[in-house]
Amino acid sequence: MSQRHEAQLGPPETHQDWVRLRTLIYLRWAAIVGQLGAIMITYYVYDIALDLPLCLATVGAAVAANIVAIYLFPDTKRLTQTEAAATLMFDMAQLALLLSITGGLNNPFALLILVPVTIAATALKSSATIILGLATMVMISIVALVYLPLETHSGEVLTVPAVFEFGYWLAIVIGVAFLGAYAHTISNENRSMGDALRATQLALAREQKLTDLGGVVAAAAHELGTPLATIKLVSSELADELDAYPELRDDALLIREQADRCRDILHSMGRAGKDDLHLRTAPLLAVLREAAEPHFERGIDILFDTRPLPGGSERQPTIYRYPELIHALRNFVQNAVDFARTTVWVEAEWDNETIRVRVSDDGRGYPSNVLSRIGDPFLQPRSNASERKEYEGMGLGVFIAKTLLERTGAQLAFYNGDAPYGAQSDKPLRCGAVVEVRWPAAQILAPENGALGLNQPITV
Repeated sequence: MSQRHEAQLGPPETHQDWVRLRTLIYLRWAAIVGQLGAIMITYYVYDIALDLPLCLATVGAAVAANIVAIYLFPDTKRLTQTEAAATLMFDMAQLALLLSITGGLNNPFALLILVPVTIAATALKSSATIILGLATMVMISIVALVYLPLETHSGEVLTVPAVFEFGYWLAIVIGVAFLGAYAHTISNENRSMGDALRATQLALAREQKLTDLGGVVAAAAHELGTPLATIKLVSSELADELDAYPELRDDALLIREQADRCRDILHSMGRAGKDDLHLRTAPLLAVLREAAEPHFERGIDILFDTRPLPGGSERQPTIYRYPELIHALRNFVQNAVDFARTTVWVEAEWDNETIRVRVSDDGRGYPSNVLSRIGDPFLQPRSNASERKEYEGMGLGVFIAKTLLERTGAQLAFYNGDAPYGAQSDKPLRCGAVVEVRWPAAQILAPENGALGLNQPITV
């Protein structure tokens, strides 16, 4: 999974059929109450001669629609994109008709025509939002031209100057476009971030399950070691005592061979689990090699370089083998191998305060138009992705790796090696993408208690 490799967690959610009908019904009831209140106050308090039967009939259409929806559909009904768009279109048309018979743009409540399209922008796809936005512009334009004027019971016509009426119409049209685009963009970003966070949780949970499974196998191998050794010892003694009975002796030897086989199988299965449970820490270079190991045979040279920073100890630091750290660094090495021409560099530097790891390649680097947004989910792939036909990345992998590393206290930087501000600008071979990970030493540096040290609990 990576900026350049689609996460193996399935496609992102498309957010289809997630608008609850009950929610729109509640919003419509609120609108109905508001409309009735405005009509009654206008008619009886402000002495405006509205066509009361026509107004009540228009509001009654919304009431009837709600009653039908309540009786025809269950409370859990979720609308498809088409159904949600049709529902909002009805609400928009009902409000436009009500405005048309209550003064048009002379009615200060004309601004409420923005509500349905704003809801659409947050809940529907771009195509449905655009259609509803255009429909809103058309309807408000019709309302501006065709309407019943507001009159008092004494016959006085209430109207605003034509220039204000035109400005009001223009403000609504611009509001439809601006609010719709803004709400739709923010809503999409929030949904994308939610998808990416869920994918991160799944990736971390998968890593944890693999670690736990390895631990269970290691524990089984350890616990079964003694009974298997006993079986082997007893079967060997039986074989020695059954020289006069060749068939029975062969059976005893077979038991011993199968005990050895069980021991070997458990040993091979439990290796990864023992590493995770009994080797909590490792030298920095060993962790880097472990992260890069799956990509050693892919035809790209992976070179390692470790060195202390000025003032740092010559001795290589020992760090915690966090599963998320290895998973994330493996992701970055995979990225570099996928897009390198010949070589990938994995470098580590340290001093008493900082441990820094840098993964770079000699490829074409990140495209400038996404460089500032590397690490956000669902970006487009790098510009040279077209050279790799099998690649269809969306940036989710880098987001996951970045999130996992930040859980260990790391800070990340993404840049191109040939950029004049890049730390590797004096090394033209490293001209491709660079990922730099920096930890405060206290976050991942393991305490040393002897040659290998005692197992320390891992806490993040």
